[in-house]
Formats: sequence, structure tokens, C-alpha cells
Amino acid sequence: MIAFNWLDILDILVVSSLFFFIIRFFTGTRAVHMLTGLLIIAFLTILSNVLDLVAMKWIVRGLGDLWIVIFVIVFQPEIRRALINLGKTSRLAYLFQEDIEKVSMEVGEATGVLSDKRMGALIAIERNVPLESYIRTGIKMEAIVSSDLLVSIFSIYSPLHDGAVIIQGEQIVAAKSILPLTDHPDLSPSLGTRHRAAIGLTEETDAICIVVSEETGKISLAVGGDFFGDLAVEELQARIKDMLKA
Repeated sequence: MIAFNWLDILDILVVSSLFFFIIRFFTGTRAVHMLTGLLIIAFLTILSNVLDLVAMKWIVRGLGDLWIVIFVIVFQPEIRRALINLGKTSRLAYLFQEDIEKVSMEVGEATGVLSDKRMGALIAIERNVPLESYIRTGIKMEAIVSSDLLVSIFSIYSPLHDGAVIIQGEQIVAAKSILPLTDHPDLSPSLGTRHRAAIGLTEETDAICIVVSEETGKISLAVGGDFFGDLAVEELQARIKDMLKA
């Protein structure tokens, strides 16, 4: 009969919790299928060790090493985001309800004006993961978020209209910033550079990115690597508000 002590129970709880948080993090991402493969290999490894199956041990050991290398190479952005999230602190704790309302309202109003005038725009709102490395690529600013200022920044006559505006808290902290482009193979070829930059940043951080298309005037939102197109201003404001509260 197998005897368990409190250390064995603690070990099982820790490992179970680790698997739970890993699965929860990757659920809904392109990594989930490969993660399932890794879990199957892990199960076969345990089974082969318990039953002392020599041939299976040799097979799963080789598969496990190869699978992990492929996983790290293919899903580098997701792993990098997970490591960043481990050490993050809430940078939104100082935002009060009225600040969240103001940011979502001003950004929504600006995108509505920009959409009507067919003026392209890319706005990134920082949440928990710092965007300092991207802020440094642009022109630093210290200005309270306002729809009038955002519209003037993205005017075709403004020297700051290319690149992204980054919002930190209730302040616009940078304009003309350069964001990373996604290399996701399944994206529509009709998506332009702004859309790919928005998705690229949200693949690496938990930022909220808003895009206004210069060609169509349509408003889009990217978060967590996901893309939501053709949003109404009211829907955009509601989504921003909900995500800043989360």
C-alpha cells in the first residue's frame, strides 16, 4: 500500500496549481494545442516510469526534448509575455473610476472624429505591463488625455501623426512611437501596418490598442493578440472601460 505524508500532498497541490495557471494563461491562444501535446508526453513519461516500460521511456524522452525546443522557438512572444507578467505590479491601481471614465470617453470621442475624417490613428493604452521600451522610441509628452489633442496629433499636418500614441494612466506620454509588427500567418492581407503593429504589441504585452483605418475610417481594437474590427464608438468606449477596470 502506498503511504502519503503531508509533503506528498503539498507536492501534488503545487504541481496541480502550476498546471492550472499554465493552462489558464495559454487558453485561447495558438499555443494551447502544442501545450496539450506536452501534457500528453508528460503523462506518458509518468506512465512509463511507473510501469518501467523501457522502450516507451526512450521514445517519450526524445519526443519531450524536441517538443520543448519547438515550443520555445515558435511561441517565444507568449512565453516572454508570461515572464513579464510574473513580475508585474498593477500600474492601474492609482486610476480612479472617474479617470477610467475620462480616458475611455476621450479616446472614444477622438476615434469617432478621426473615423469621420478618415484620418489614420494608432493608440496604445498601457495596463499592467510597462511600455517604457516603446515610449523611448517616440517623442515624449506629458499631457492629460483629451480628444482634441489626440485628433490634432493624428492630423495629416502634424509631424507626430505617424506611429503610435501611448497613454499611461490619464496621460499621453509619447507620440510617434514605433510598435512591433505581428508575424501571425493567418491575418488578412488587407490589414495595414497600423493594424499589424496593434496586434504585435498586444501579443507581447497586455496593452489595449485602438486603430482607425485611413482607407475605410473603421475603428478596430486589439487586445491579447486578438483583433476586433468595425466597432462603433460606444462599443469601443465600453470595452476600454471594462478592460481598464479588470
